[in-house]
Amino acid sequence: MNGIVKENPTFVLLLGMCPTLGTTSSAMNGMGMGLATAFVLICSNVVISAIKNLIPDMVRIPAFVVVIASFVTLLQMIMQAYVPALYATLGLFIPLIVVNCILLGRAEAFAAKNGPLASMFDGLGMGLGFTVGLTLLGAVRELLGTGKIFGLTIMSEDYGMLVFVLAPGAFIALGYLIAIVNRLKKA
Repeated sequence: MNGIVKENPTFVLLLGMCPTLGTTSSAMNGMGMGLATAFVLICSNVVISAIKNLIPDMVRIPAFVVVIASFVTLLQMIMQAYVPALYATLGLFIPLIVVNCILLGRAEAFAAKNGPLASMFDGLGMGLGFTVGLTLLGAVRELLGTGKIFGLTIMSEDYGMLVFVLAPGAFIALGYLIAIVNRLKKA
């Protein structure tokens, strides 16, 4: 549960900033990327914790990358088959999950030192925290940019600010959300 609030990858640890800033132009895109990353994180954590004693120290990191890349490839095939529109929207960011520092960091810091069940729950907590962070950021950007959340009209599009749908809006919205999270943690 640490990954959801206390050690949230997006707002506290500031990990995975490339997909955070690149895919959160809408709440749906943020949720899709978060769930995709969570799937890979949970599966790779379980497998890495199960085979940790079989991997020599000299090839530990490359072996972790191969496991993560295998699950990303599986995820790509599943997304192309069942949610092609989301896959097309997220595009290049799906293969980049392989090099997301959240996955390799959790593999090295937790899965390589704990059992499969604990690693699964760690992946679940961190994955949910990442999903919540991306969905929240996407919702804020979508609301301020288009007046909608998940495609539902909340306010007139006339009041939307285009900057929040563009790249600079990602930095602005993320900065304010981090400030709000830090303020709430102190209260």
